[in-house]
Amino acid sequence: MKRMIYQKLVEHITAKEATVLIGARQTGKSTLLKQLRDYLKLKGESVQFFNLERKELLSDLSAHPENIFKYLPSHENRRQYVLIDEVQYLPDPTNFLKLLYDEYCDRIKLVVSGSSAFYIDEKFRDSLAGRKKIFELRTLDFEEFLLFSNAQDELSELYKLQSGVISVSVLENRLWSYLETYLTYGGYPAVVLEPDNGAKQERLAELRDSFVKRDMLESGIEDEFKFYRLFTLLAAQTGSLLNISELSGTLHLSQHHLSHYLYVLQKCFHINLVRPFSRNIRKELTKMPKIFFNDPGLRNILVNYFAPLESRADKGQILENYVYLRLARRYQADKIKYWRTADGQEVDFIAEESAFAGRAVEVKFSKAGFKAGKYARFRETYPEYPLEVWFWGERALLM
Repeated sequence: MKRMIYQKLVEHITAKEATVLIGARQTGKSTLLKQLRDYLKLKGESVQFFNLERKELLSDLSAHPENIFKYLPSHENRRQYVLIDEVQYLPDPTNFLKLLYDEYCDRIKLVVSGSSAFYIDEKFRDSLAGRKKIFELRTLDFEEFLLFSNAQDELSELYKLQSGVISVSVLENRLWSYLETYLTYGGYPAVVLEPDNGAKQERLAELRDSFVKRDMLESGIEDEFKFYRLFTLLAAQTGSLLNISELSGTLHLSQHHLSHYLYVLQKCFHINLVRPFSRNIRKELTKMPKIFFNDPGLRNILVNYFAPLESRADKGQILENYVYLRLARRYQADKIKYWRTADGQEVDFIAEESAFAGRAVEVKFSKAGFKAGKYARFRETYPEYPLEVWFWGERALLM
């Protein structure tokens, strides 16, 4: 099975600049590189695949980037495709890519994958400007989840609903059942492919314990306990305002270190912070962001809660996080905001579609929790951001 990003990578494969694939661990970066390798071989191209978990290879390339030519066929007179997995293991991956691009871009095309430690490097942005294009691989979205779940009929119906080909589907109840599974166990491919819920939870626990620990090590985090404790606290506060001062006191951690931990969690592709939308600083409160997780399954294993959705006390948080993920895939992440006033009036999401217009989305699990009058001020102040209300079980969530 191929991820939706695959075609974009294929289209960029002939570009001069380096193709850089980034994302959280276990999202399928290695599989994608191998699929690109197979695609290039079928086209008759000269392609070499390297995994930097091979110690001898890593040692050679760490000594000098030009040692890559020891591993390439010397008789080739055409451009060669060099695919490198786990490039973050190099001591200076940015310099490695920069030198090979500057000196040999006509001879080799670089396609590399890297996770958190590589992307955190500040030199990555500065030194590689104009030399690379970044593609971010996230965990599966709901459409890909259906594909990986072998729910082909449901996926076909979903596409018809989204395109307006049909307005009602006989498979809609099954779509909602699949969506509940997705909101519970998330979109890590290995988790989705597990045959039963117990195995899914075990796989999520492995991701939590093994791969998050590797993120900490590669990012230079020294206090493992406080970092992990922060991660679990954030999971419990999904969709809430992030109070740095309060968290600092709870964890007995300086605000400087806390801010660094949050930076690492974002660069490891685990969380995102949504900033407030404001045109009137005096009346519209706060610079505090709201916290959302990039995968619902990882969030749920951190709070260790897998009850059926309808019975969960946090079902509103889960649904709001899902809507954030839907909006974030449609718009740039920094175009998603929330609105909140000093007296507590709030709209969950503002999606900025242009400089002074967009859409506003309020998320409620049931219609009983919605009071239209609470949003009168927002509607009066921002008529160019029409308010939509999304409820569980209504088709807007599938669009």
